[in-house]
Amino acid sequence: MKANRPIRPAKKKTSIVNNEATERSPVPSSIPVAPDSNTPATTFKLQKLLAQKGLGSRREMETLIASGQVKLNSQTAVIGDRAGPGDVIRIGRRTIRVHVEEELPKVLLYHKPEGEIVSRNDPQDRPSVFDKLPYLRSSKWIAIGRLDFNTSGLLIFTNDGALANRMMHPRFEMEREYAVRILGELTEEQMKQLTTGVMLEDGEAAFTYLADQGGEGANHWYRVILKEGKNREVRRMFEAIGLTVSRLMRVRFGPINLPPRIKRGQWLELDEKEARRLLNLIK
Repeated sequence: MKANRPIRPAKKKTSIVNNEATERSPVPSSIPVAPDSNTPATTFKLQKLLAQKGLGSRREMETLIASGQVKLNSQTAVIGDRAGPGDVIRIGRRTIRVHVEEELPKVLLYHKPEGEIVSRNDPQDRPSVFDKLPYLRSSKWIAIGRLDFNTSGLLIFTNDGALANRMMHPRFEMEREYAVRILGELTEEQMKQLTTGVMLEDGEAAFTYLADQGGEGANHWYRVILKEGKNREVRRMFEAIGLTVSRLMRVRFGPINLPPRIKRGQWLELDEKEARRLLNLIK
């Protein structure tokens, strides 16, 4: 059978952050500047700073502050308070110190294997992706998107709630790219269905890109792209046309590709240059 043609051309990829996008949004070179003693220290709204530490959304942090559970430099904090380098924030037994060098968020790439859940609490006590991540003292890792128990591939973690929201919120339409294996091959009509829209129980869904990647024997691979992240969406879309996905792997989320050098169950933290490039790309 002749291989089906892709619905649209594939874009160039790089190992971590897409260079094509980087060229459109160049990051200016960093030139050290001696601090001016007359310049006031940079401060941030308390709720924004706590959200960036991965403690919750800004709205949740505002509620926490309003309830009197947050102290700033030993005083009960109120909405409108700001904090900067040298300030100490306390929430219960947790102490958070504000340092200039911590303004840049941490970003971690993890190659999730099948058989792990993206949750800290599981009644079945199954292995969790969070068991593999490095310890953070004054914040916590936030998963940017999820993968189900039987799906492998790229997971992104950060300690910055604002960054996580920017990459996950549906209005930003961040692309998710997957490698999909099914039994048999899609017909032209099935490819058209998947790219124009199939009806699921929670609404219509469609791939923005679908390409035949070949295969051996009865199994066949496809590359697909979505601009949303509904629960088990890729699997459910194939099920809607009567096909079962036997292997599913996420290979890209937004401008970040799964680097080949990260083996299953391993993680890689972006360095300062890569983190700044990512922030610049998703402004």
